[in-house]
Amino acid sequence: MKRLLYAAAGLAAVVCSPVAAKAQDAEWGCQILLCAASQNPSWHGVPYCVPPMKKLIRAMSKPGFDWPICHQAKAGEPGREEFEDCPAGSRPASSSNTDDGVFRRDENDQCVRIMDRCEDRGEFNRLYGDGEANDKNRTTLEILRSGRNDDDFGYRHNKYNGCKVKVTSPRPRRSSPWYFDIPNDKGVKERFWFNLRT
Repeated sequence: MKRLLYAAAGLAAVVCSPVAAKAQDAEWGCQILLCAASQNPSWHGVPYCVPPMKKLIRAMSKPGFDWPICHQAKAGEPGREEFEDCPAGSRPASSSNTDDGVFRRDENDQCVRIMDRCEDRGEFNRLYGDGEANDKNRTTLEILRSGRNDDDFGYRHNKYNGCKVKVTSPRPRRSSPWYFDIPNDKGVKERFWFNLRT
């Protein structure tokens, strides 16, 4: 709630004339910006925010939707990032197909890392030694070696002597994929993440 009050104060300073105005008087775009900035609780827990945000969600499903902008705040339209950063030591990558074989657009929905299972045996076994856990987490292991790369049947039966393993796992999805970069009173932008689930 404290961050909402700070955001409201900053937004009010930008949006309002010298006469102080209440948040309820803000134009719709500024209401959305103010409500999106509410972090604890999120806009879902702020009674003032529920009507303008639900109005936004309904409007987004209509043809020709234009995001309502709070021009005075100089924040523009929101951004969207569907995925969290990959864990340290891994990088984003795209899967080419979904489970049903339908081509997926390039969206960097996987995290990939290369591990040396010989040098880091303990760490490798701790992270990826449980096949059932790997299956449950949809983590795949691919032995990398020079020359032809057969399937990992030999690895499962400890017959491979390759050390480098490519580990691929689904990239974590953000619970709040939308964000506004809102300038504070010093002009420095601060990022506020929000979701549009009802």
